[in-house]
Amino acid sequence: MHRRTKESLVLFLFSVGLLGWLIPGAGYFLLKEKKRALIVFVTITLTFAIGIYVGSIGVIDYVRSWPWFIGQIMNSPMVIMLGKLTAGGSYRVYGKPAEIGQIYTTISGLLNLLCIVNAVYLAHVGKVETAGIKK
Repeated sequence: MHRRTKESLVLFLFSVGLLGWLIPGAGYFLLKEKKRALIVFVTITLTFAIGIYVGSIGVIDYVRSWPWFIGQIMNSPMVIMLGKLTAGGSYRVYGKPAEIGQIYTTISGLLNLLCIVNAVYLAHVGKVETAGIKK
């Protein structure tokens, strides 16, 4: 990796983090880690989709369930759009499916946050390690 100025490094780190938030795994893709990016994208997207499937779209509600929404927002800005759609309360969910759906969608958001932090760290260090093997 060639030497970067401080300003370009900060911009690069910001773009890795922002892309990782917009599309799960895109930060790794920017680092040319295509296999890792695909694994992260599929894992986070499927976990989020299972949460929506089990609990319905009503589990994303920033009015009644704002603590869960904080974790869910880490998935993507798409969650903001879904939150505005469900804010009216017309998608009510109750019982175990709602709880399980909230857990799955929030866990996927927190997992995405962990992947974003890892991608930014790898971009900052400038080397990518896979299973303890330095490239």
